[in-house]
This record gives sequence, structure tokens and C-alpha cells, in this order.
Amino acid sequence: MLTLLLLLVLVPLAIHLLSAVLAGARYVGPEQRPAQADLPFVSLIRPVCGLDAFDEETLASSFVQDYPNYEVIFCAARDKDAAVPLVRRLIAAHPQVQAQLLIGDVAQTGNPKLNNLFKGVAAARSEHLVMTDSNLLLDRDYLTRLVATWREGTGLVSAPPAGSRPENFWGAVECAFLNSSQGRWQLAADSLGLGFAQGKTLFWRRDVLEAGGGLRALGRNLAEDVAATKLVRAQGLKVRLSQRLFSQPIGSRAARTVWDRQLRWSRVRRDGFPGLFIGEIAQGPLLALLGLIGLITLGAAPLWALPVLLILWYGAEWTLCKVAGWPAGARDVAAMLMRDLLLPAIWVATWAGRGISWRGTDMAPGSTPSSAAGPAE
Repeated sequence: MLTLLLLLVLVPLAIHLLSAVLAGARYVGPEQRPAQADLPFVSLIRPVCGLDAFDEETLASSFVQDYPNYEVIFCAARDKDAAVPLVRRLIAAHPQVQAQLLIGDVAQTGNPKLNNLFKGVAAARSEHLVMTDSNLLLDRDYLTRLVATWREGTGLVSAPPAGSRPENFWGAVECAFLNSSQGRWQLAADSLGLGFAQGKTLFWRRDVLEAGGGLRALGRNLAEDVAATKLVRAQGLKVRLSQRLFSQPIGSRAARTVWDRQLRWSRVRRDGFPGLFIGEIAQGPLLALLGLIGLITLGAAPLWALPVLLILWYGAEWTLCKVAGWPAGARDVAAMLMRDLLLPAIWVATWAGRGISWRGTDMAPGSTPSSAAGPAE
């Protein structure tokens, strides 16, 4: 019994600390940069739907890439979409960049975001396609860093977002989910050769996409990133993540908004990788705390071991955030605690249903095509 309880403490803690070290190591030292001669012409495709608080800044970042040869294609489902006037204004303000706005929607999958992308992929003049959500803030070297990540055996380069600029507590909780939890796990997995796609950024060659069935094949799962991971692996290729993450400004969030979003993506993960999802119940400190409480109850560990465990656990996350340049103040540590209180409840709630609602569009495994436009999330 004592051995079992000790393992319940040490194994989750060791995995947690290792994941933080693997993720943090990617922020130590310079990033690789390809030679100018190795930079191909790239088509940057950005679907838009509605307007969020930071959209003018995030969409404008498309036009200031320090990259020699690329085009930008914006996709909107309807001419009356609130983002359309902004996109037209940005295109007019940056005539030096090859850019266009395509409008129209054909329901070919149950995923409205994919339906919005079909016309963009068809119009793209490059064999190198970068699909980027509208709420991602692109560093000036965004395209260069994606190209630098590509190497032999790669089928897709991706990157989860790093939450930035939280303006209230629940915005900080959103960042805690994105950064030192989801971002940490994905970076650590990629460092071990087990990269998973994330829909914020999908960079691949057209031939890889088409060999797997094209955009239509990405509608086989609730989210295109799950389907993209499976499509690439089925071809014997790897999903690789950029060495470091790109910023998504968060701003203010409501508690219900954070809950709904995390439940939505939890169900996406359950649908796509059910075996891995079962293990998510162990991603927070819950099991380690239960094991330690058991040891304390049996007199095998002192009471002061509880705060020591929490200091080690959240100290590792705080250090990762500092190294990576993610939000790391006192409020952000409190947000990590709130996130970990929510994690077991989200995990349990995930099993209560399989469908998700995406800005008014209901989606379920095996759902029929919808004509509604899908936004970035």
C-alpha cells in the first residue's frame, strides 16, 4: 500500500517536471533559421468570421512578414460578415503585399471553418500552404520559423497558441490552460517525436494534403487538427511543432466562456484520441495530492510535504512561463490553481456528450455538412 501511494505521488510529479523541462528547453538558445535560398513561395490562408477585440492587430500582422515571397488569402463565408470591411481596408493599406479576399461558402464537410477554407486552397498559387486562424498574432518571422521547422520526414508543421495579454482573472485562466498546460504538453510531446497538430497553424505541402484526401478528409473528426494529425501519420510522416509558440491575445474572458471552450476542446480530444484522453485525468496535481494525503494519513509522510509538493508543482510551471515569456505574475499562479480545480470537472463533463457547439454551429462526430461559417477559436 505504501509503495502504491508513493508511486502515485512520484510518477505524476516526475512526468510533470520532465514535461516542463522539455518545453522550457525549446526557449533556451537561438532558433534555427533557413538560408534565404531555401525559402519557398508561400500562400498564407486566413479564414475570418465576425470580429474579435484584437482582430485588426492580428490580421494586420499578415502584411508585415519579414519573408521574401508570399501571398495572403482571406476567406469569408458571406459578404456581410463583420470582418469583411476590416480585411478590405487592410488590403488597401498594404498594396506591397499580394493579397485578396474571397467570399463564398460551399458545405462540403460538417466543419464550417473547413468549408470557408476550400476556396482559399483552390486559389492558392503556392504548393506550400499555411492555414492560420484570424486571432493569431504573427511575429514578423512567423513564416520563416515555420519553414525552418520543416525537414525530411515532415508532413505538417503546426503550433498551439500561447495566450498573452489577459485583462482579467478568467483571461489569465484561459492563458493557464493554453500555456503551461496544453502548450507544455504539446511541446514536450513534440520534443519526444510525438507531435500533434493544432488548428491555429497548419503548414504543409499541397501534395501531402491531397494524398490524404484533401480538405474534405479533415472533416472526418470534430476538429481539423485531429484529422490532420491522423492524415499525416497515415502517410508515414510526422507532425512537427515550431520550436516556440506564437501569441494569441486573450483580453477579458468570462468564467462560462472559459468553461465552454475547454469543454469543447476536451470533447474534441476525446473524439480524436480516446486512449490518450483517458489519461488526462492525471494531468493536474490531483493524483499526486491524493497519494500524498494517503501517506500522511498512514503516518508515512509529514504534513509539511503537502505545501512542498505544491511549490514543486507550480514552481515548475512558473519557471517555464518565465523562461518562455508567458504571463507569470501572482494572478497567473492563482489562475493555474483554478485551472487545476476545473480539470477534473471538465474531464467528467466530457463524457456526458460528444457533440460541440462552435459559435452557433452544432457539430457532432459524423455530422452532415453545414453552411454556417466557422471562426477561429
